[in-house]
Amino acid sequence: MEFSTRFVRFNWIILVLIYLIVVAGSLVRITGSGMGCPDWPKCFGQWVPPTELAELPADYREAYLLKREKKVEKFCRFLNAFGMHETAVRIQSNPDVYVEEAFNVKKTWTEYVNRLVGFLAGNAMLIGFLWMLAVYRKRKYVLLMLLNLILMGIEGWFGSIVVATNLVPWTITVHLFLALVIIGIQLYLVYSMGRGSQTNLLLNRSMRMILWLILIITFYQMFLGTQVRESIDYLVKQGYSRTEWMDKIGIEFLIHRSFSWLVLILLAWMFWKNEQTTKYKIIRWTFVVLALELISGVLLAYVDMPGLVRTSHLIFASVLFGLMLFSVFQLKKNPSE
Repeated sequence: MEFSTRFVRFNWIILVLIYLIVVAGSLVRITGSGMGCPDWPKCFGQWVPPTELAELPADYREAYLLKREKKVEKFCRFLNAFGMHETAVRIQSNPDVYVEEAFNVKKTWTEYVNRLVGFLAGNAMLIGFLWMLAVYRKRKYVLLMLLNLILMGIEGWFGSIVVATNLVPWTITVHLFLALVIIGIQLYLVYSMGRGSQTNLLLNRSMRMILWLILIITFYQMFLGTQVRESIDYLVKQGYSRTEWMDKIGIEFLIHRSFSWLVLILLAWMFWKNEQTTKYKIIRWTFVVLALELISGVLLAYVDMPGLVRTSHLIFASVLFGLMLFSVFQLKKNPSE
């Protein structure tokens, strides 16, 4: 049984919603709104958050700090159960974990919108899963959609951990990893469901290897980028100015920058070969997104740019990862080999 056009389009909508979570999450990150809602899934104990301080009790900071301490304690017990004793000790001994921020209506609503987007995406995935189960009942797709639905739930739960630990750096990295896995599964679903209408990439062996290499480097670059961001955040907390970052940021930035140039060279070569022969649109678009990603990266590194550029940098990286992964799905051996 072929999938209906409506069903395939609905799964594309799910993919767009997942990407909107990345956009909303990056806005939360750059505006420092991660603690805008101190509890989860509600925000200040309400499904619709407050708009002014007068709506909160006078001792709200002490009350939510107590709740956070209990949640951190539970999470550390969870880590200890898996033998991650040192990690648990580091979290419990980190004073930043127990800092309760003052109410800020902009940060609260920024975080709230982020949660709303996640709620919409999660419910869309649930509808898609039930649709598949009721109409098509194809085992592979049922299992993949169920897996992605479970991962979305874990992602939401881990988001609460990120909040409870007051944005401990490595939890943000894990949060990103889960998001990329969810994107990857959803990309495969939309590719596989619409396989009959997809264009296959008939590339020779060297170009296929280069494409795989770029995908792997891009995946690694996204995590390295989070390490660079975490290092910058730490330096800002220590009171260092922007002009001092470059000298103190460490080797992560040098590796991140070097790999960026390597990806540019490899993809430029693929773009040149593509324009000479096959002229696949997806390779053209991948090169355009990479160029935008590098421009935003250069602006971030050397120019004092607004937070919008930081958001665009992560968005371009996520789209680049998606385009590369979709290209790998479309790969086919060239019959002329």
